[in-house]
Amino acid sequence: MSDPVFWETLALTLRVSLVSTLILLLMGLPLAWVLAHKRFWGKRVVESVVLLPLTLPPTVLGFYLLLLLGQNGPIAQTLGFSWAFRFEGLVVGSVLFSLPLALNGYREAFRGLDLDLIQTARTLGAGWRRVWLEVILPLTWPGILSGSILAFAHTLGEFGVVLMVGGSIPGKTQMVSIYIYDQVQALRFDRANQAAGVLLLVSFALVYLVRSLEERWRSRTPSSVR
Repeated sequence: MSDPVFWETLALTLRVSLVSTLILLLMGLPLAWVLAHKRFWGKRVVESVVLLPLTLPPTVLGFYLLLLLGQNGPIAQTLGFSWAFRFEGLVVGSVLFSLPLALNGYREAFRGLDLDLIQTARTLGAGWRRVWLEVILPLTWPGILSGSILAFAHTLGEFGVVLMVGGSIPGKTQMVSIYIYDQVQALRFDRANQAAGVLLLVSFALVYLVRSLEERWRSRTPSSVR
């Protein structure tokens, strides 16, 4: 691939995907734990809201984010800044769009955890910080990593949300999926084909890694069907 704009676009896409995945880890893990093991009023409403991007058209989500983050939106009116057509806007859209995938992976990992181990550790005097570091994370990290990688890969292929929130500004907000679309629109099919091929290889490697982690995780659970 000889087009320098593509490599700049790919670097931006990877950066957005990485930052979004880290944010999903920070906010998704505690939320997944609550949804997996806590009962509270309005739980189904919370689950429905966070899983809504799975069924909501990406352009609809992107449109409302544009209204929220735009120059005339409530954030700009109250806080004095706008994240539309900026890196920050791409990250916000990516986090919301990939949250259901990451959350499902985290939640299933926590649901497969034997709670008796946690109770035993607490009975022996371990604090919650130690329980998380020495019990929960060591037993659930394949599922957590699998959900994170899946969210990362999902962000790589985003189109509707990032197009609505960020537009197509080369070097600033143009993601790889938008770059491919622009090349097709300009009838530069050779560049589009090369860019699509790179994205295909990266996506395949990530999905293969996810499946490998899932197999390793299942192999540690004797009752699971492999």
